[in-house]
Amino acid sequence: MYSEGSKKKLVPATMAASAKTLTPERSDPSEDWTIVLPRRGKKNRTVNKFVIPKRQKEVQLWAPIDLETDPEREAKLKQKMEICIQKFESSEFYRNLLSQIRNPDMLDKFSKVLGSEEKMQMVIYGIGSIESFEPPRLQLSLAILLKRSFDWIGGIELFDPIISLTESKVLASLGCSVLSVNEQGRRQALKPTLFFMPHCEAELYDNLLEVNWEVDRLNRLVIFGNSFGAYEQHASLCKSSAVSSSRKRVLAVRSFAEELRVDTFSDDSFRAFHGTSWHFFGPSAEEDLQMIV
Repeated sequence: MYSEGSKKKLVPATMAASAKTLTPERSDPSEDWTIVLPRRGKKNRTVNKFVIPKRQKEVQLWAPIDLETDPEREAKLKQKMEICIQKFESSEFYRNLLSQIRNPDMLDKFSKVLGSEEKMQMVIYGIGSIESFEPPRLQLSLAILLKRSFDWIGGIELFDPIISLTESKVLASLGCSVLSVNEQGRRQALKPTLFFMPHCEAELYDNLLEVNWEVDRLNRLVIFGNSFGAYEQHASLCKSSAVSSSRKRVLAVRSFAEELRVDTFSDDSFRAFHGTSWHFFGPSAEEDLQMIV
């Protein structure tokens, strides 16, 4: 937990200038196999699925499987992303999300996660193909716009096993660092970290929680992703031991997690962000964590 002396307050720009603040940079808006990262798109489309053994915990070196790209293809994709970012910035969804984050209560939650640190790293898992599909482009647009809007959001690291060489180069040009290892979601929150994971599989969230299943680490992470409350509701309805086992910590963390729903609309934002929530965690003691699991 954080003492009052070490806690940094995030406050709106309209509050007293004498207070130490973290404000927006601009005011405008057996060995079973488990599917971890689904591809986005139409339900009937054939998809590539990233699978890992449940017991496999080591990271794996990764590189794009395609070895060729060309400047014209890269320029076309970068232009497509820039247009998407510009369009998304003026969307009702983005304006509402900014209002949600700038709410003093919400800023205080981010402040508690930051503690004495100046920046909160962003890690994106399961973004999908930004070249092939609109929802991944919208999700990436949001991540980039959040970094531009809030000076307390640090660098963006990103991974999806289907990223192409062209996409990797464009992502780098947009200020994102593509990971060279497949962490399988097992990133330890050694510093304040925002995990940006809309529409990932439950197993990936479980991997992330498992590797951070101690008080200090859970207090240092925020998850922007699928509703854990929806997972709990689904588990209670289907009553399957396999389902409960694959999301054991996702269900267990509900007893000390605070979930704030993100509202979506009947436009492109719905496909990209429906069922998404912010998740903040406040475990009290290590013994409680072990008892819960």
